[in-house]
Amino acid sequence: MSNSFETFRAAFQGEIVTVESSDYEAAIARWAANATRKAKYVAFVKTTEDVSTALKFARDEGLPIAIRGGGHSTSGASSSEGGLVIDLSRYLNAVKIDVEAKRAYVGGGAIWEAVDKAAIAYGLASVAGADNTAGVGGLTLGGGQGWLSAEHGLVIDNLIQATMVIADGSVMTASATENPDLFWAIRGGGSNFGVCVEFVIQLHEQRKTVYSGFLIFPPHIVDAVLDVTEKWWKAGPGPKGSLVQIVTKGPPPDYHPCVLVIPFYNGSLDEGREKFKAFLELQPVDMTKEIPYENANALMNDYTRPGKQVYMRGVGQTQYSPSVVKETFSAVSERSAPDMQVMMIYDLFPREKINSIPKDACAFSTRGLAYNCIAIAVWEQASEMNNEKAKEHIEVLTKIVSSKEEDPSASLHRLYSNFIDDDSSRDGSAKVMFGENYPRLQQIKKKYDPELIFSKWFAVSPA
Repeated sequence: MSNSFETFRAAFQGEIVTVESSDYEAAIARWAANATRKAKYVAFVKTTEDVSTALKFARDEGLPIAIRGGGHSTSGASSSEGGLVIDLSRYLNAVKIDVEAKRAYVGGGAIWEAVDKAAIAYGLASVAGADNTAGVGGLTLGGGQGWLSAEHGLVIDNLIQATMVIADGSVMTASATENPDLFWAIRGGGSNFGVCVEFVIQLHEQRKTVYSGFLIFPPHIVDAVLDVTEKWWKAGPGPKGSLVQIVTKGPPPDYHPCVLVIPFYNGSLDEGREKFKAFLELQPVDMTKEIPYENANALMNDYTRPGKQVYMRGVGQTQYSPSVVKETFSAVSERSAPDMQVMMIYDLFPREKINSIPKDACAFSTRGLAYNCIAIAVWEQASEMNNEKAKEHIEVLTKIVSSKEEDPSASLHRLYSNFIDDDSSRDGSAKVMFGENYPRLQQIKKKYDPELIFSKWFAVSPA
């Protein structure tokens, strides 16, 4: 080891994992196996000083840097081939609740399960993603939508402040009153501006139980459920009701195609069943019930277990179309197979609250849409052939969806930034992603990270 590394290790309070370490493979493993990269060093930071020390070492050594919170990025944004990973997950993962102020103080390496469980103990909840194994940091900095978005907006709309370590190692507070330009940028601008070691998130009063679960619709009633969905959507579900619709194939040995609906109503069993009465009258396989609120964000956990190969891409839409969903149903039925599961997910969260906030209020740029959908391919066997096959499947599905929009090309690029593929850092992608907000992001990037130290996720070029 070099003298520089020995100096780094002596000043570092956390743990540094190298290729020679016994836990190296576990340290570089990611939720999506194909997002794993062979880092030279993994720095499990304990303090903000550790983050600053790791940044200085990486800069001195010319090492590329990645930040790992929950490690759920399918693009490899939390990994660094031959570089240094600043990993927040081992030590900076605590959640503290200020009950009186209704605020959560959340470590940058925490996952949403920790937030959900800590807050609901006091009858409180934050907006969070629909997968509680995902990291708080990545979801928040990319926008953050979930079951409570219809009532309270995106996670970034409820972000009060963040404590950050920027490129030169300085520790800064970003909020509406302290460094407001940085606060504007991180709300949607991802990991472009520094390492967020703590988030302060506004909480809301939340009942302890909600109505949710699974409704499974077999092929012979697909047309009916899509028509019911369109009527439900057009009628306006209101702020307490949402649903996720998944076009997929069922489990082995039959692998029958189906439409899976996850209804959510922030109320009692009777209220929920009344709000989703039209769906229930179609007599699907009904696995819905009144469940603890924190379990609603765990419903997909069996479907999102770590260690598989994953490729995905989202498309933002301006309308719900049964004919489009039916076409994706046919494509999924044809393409999904035991060795590669393909699915299309439609997130039907009412967006009046989200879209009530101006597009230039923060860096997040995809307000004004009706909903987001995402195409996902999941498989076990790592190979270049499977990588290409997955990309082909996802391209077909996303083109089906976008082709029915008024401007298909714009639709393909109008995606929720947390629904990313492995091309997220390609040249020009950030400009497309952030649209009219991009020039301002470039100015802020020039101020806080002129040397492009942080460049793993829709990299913004300094002005």
